[in-house]
Amino acid sequence: MQEHDESITKHEQLLQHIEKLKIGSKISVRKLARQMGVSEGTAYRAVKEAENMGIVVTRERIGTVRIEKRPRGASDQLTFSDVVDIIDGKVLGGSSGLDKTLVKYAIGAMKLDAMMRYVEAGSLLIVGNREDAHQLALEHGAAVLITGGFTTSPEVKAQADVRGLPIILSRHDTFTVASMINRALFDRMIKKKIMLVEDIIAGKPKPGVLKASSTAEDFYEMAERTGYLRLAVVDEWNRIIGIIGRKEMEQLPPGQPIEKVLIRRPITATLQTSLASAAQTMMWEGIDFLPIVDRNRKLIGTITRREVLQAMRDAQQEPSAGTMETFDYLIWNGFAEERDEEGTIFFHGFITPQMATQLGNISEGILISVMIQAAVRTARLLTGNDYVLDNMSTYFLRPVQIEDAITVRPTVLEASRRTYKLEIEIVYDNAPVSKSMLTLQSIDHG
Repeated sequence: MQEHDESITKHEQLLQHIEKLKIGSKISVRKLARQMGVSEGTAYRAVKEAENMGIVVTRERIGTVRIEKRPRGASDQLTFSDVVDIIDGKVLGGSSGLDKTLVKYAIGAMKLDAMMRYVEAGSLLIVGNREDAHQLALEHGAAVLITGGFTTSPEVKAQADVRGLPIILSRHDTFTVASMINRALFDRMIKKKIMLVEDIIAGKPKPGVLKASSTAEDFYEMAERTGYLRLAVVDEWNRIIGIIGRKEMEQLPPGQPIEKVLIRRPITATLQTSLASAAQTMMWEGIDFLPIVDRNRKLIGTITRREVLQAMRDAQQEPSAGTMETFDYLIWNGFAEERDEEGTIFFHGFITPQMATQLGNISEGILISVMIQAAVRTARLLTGNDYVLDNMSTYFLRPVQIEDAITVRPTVLEASRRTYKLEIEIVYDNAPVSKSMLTLQSIDHG
């Protein structure tokens, strides 16, 4: 137990150290481990938690950087300050406008008059060593991002200061900075759409808790008052030490404190845990009650399986401003669902260049993703429930290549209230490409 306490203390010290770093500081796991006298694994876990907390971010070609934490629910639009962080840029002028929101960006790879048709107030012109374009963009109310490590004249810098429009310098080329900004926008949109535990904890009253010394009378009084069948048990510092429910209470000898029968070291979640992950954890562990703790294991709140599933259903029914372009979405985007004369579901699509390896044939990982998505979508279409993969056995029989038209055929082998077992076959030119046997678990049932 002592070793466990020491690891928590060291982890906390690492997080406190990261929180005290100056905004914009680069973080190296190896350097952090050496500086704090811990293993690289311990340092890496602290950095990943700091990333989950929203105080650091890892960016392509730049590395891990300390950032200002954005409040949950903040706009998914970028500010010019965000752009500077994303591209590891340098501000040459107009720093007073760094907090302004980026409306859109335009790439200056055309003649000046044509370029200005795409530039408006609040936009960002990405351009190289073209001082005339820098000047005209500022006059149109746009900020400027100069690529390739070039700079601009003192007159342009002075105008940027007067107008409060940033002039940003980047050593990267135009294509790279545009890709980095696009990636950041998509990442932010996806993160905002994914529901977290904190989204349903917010506004809930503080949970009723018990102490290890509480009695049966305390439990039944608290259960009646809160409506919960399970309750959290905390110590004097509000740290979670266990949970207890009616089943455990039936085993409690008369006159004894609840510590005799409480479930110790319960599974917990944090505010940054996604609702899907919380539902999946409760399904796998066969539990319907999850304490929510901070990084010191102090109790913040509690959630039930029913609350999580209801919030997920409500989120699915809300109108969406767009589709989350995750890798799974991009892989599946080219497939269409169909049914034959007997009503059997199947899917067909084409192998796109993004699915291929450097040899031109489809990646085995992509095939696996296609088969999993086909299985989950089939089960959802037939039952209306959401499912996660439990286990999978896969066989690769022959290669396919770019622009091949494939058909994905699911066959339901066994179905119950909790599980769905399917065989998925991918076919090209009437010959099997790969087969898989999958078992799915429903997250809608305990």
